[in-house]
Amino acid sequence: MPGHVDGTAVVLGVGPGLGMSMAHRLGRGGHTLALVSRTPERHTGYIDELAGAGIKAVSFTVDVRDTARLAATLSTISAQLGPVNVLYYGPGSVSDTDARPKPITDISGKDVEEAMTFVHPALEAVQAVLPGMRARKSGALLFAGGLSSVLPLPALGAYALSFAALRNYALTLNAALTEDGVYAGTLTIGGLVERGDIHRFVAAHPDRYGDLTAKTLSPDDIAAEAWSMITTRTRAETVFNALTP
Repeated sequence: MPGHVDGTAVVLGVGPGLGMSMAHRLGRGGHTLALVSRTPERHTGYIDELAGAGIKAVSFTVDVRDTARLAATLSTISAQLGPVNVLYYGPGSVSDTDARPKPITDISGKDVEEAMTFVHPALEAVQAVLPGMRARKSGALLFAGGLSSVLPLPALGAYALSFAALRNYALTLNAALTEDGVYAGTLTIGGLVERGDIHRFVAAHPDRYGDLTAKTLSPDDIAAEAWSMITTRTRAETVFNALTP
């Protein structure tokens, strides 16, 4: 059954790649946008870009790993912009100090614990908005994860476990919420998302990562598929694979 989508949409972890493509697609669908990231110096550019497309957006500075502040921010968003009807969870960035992840054969419990800090905020964010969605019998929760959750990619090490946990959470959540009129889904992404921070970082270090130009994905195409998922609700997962044949 098609979902009812309007009201406030939150983009958690907004960046220049998929995050902004999601913002544009949700905005074109009639949503007022709340953009959340830990890099406030980018926010003015994002807001101006969306305004140029006729889309209203407000930004908030939060590191999603600060779960208490994240919950408080989501409460503020609901109070200022109206109830959250779409929550997109897609944080993730790199810095020049980041190294390759340890391969799966070398990881320890501590490595997995660190990788799971990507997953914990997703649960906290959901708990901040889900009660209202269930009460209204309307809403969508969408998560961006990695291909290592469905295909063995040993080089990604502990990230394979955290992505698998996030994917399972999304799919199980969807099964639990169907009768409540709330949708949950996952974008399982294998490849470099064009215009994104990770794409830029990897492209700047061909000595470390090689030429991966043939292994890129369009963020606009992913966002279009995400919109289809939350509006039609006929599937809880789409896999985007530019890494393997």
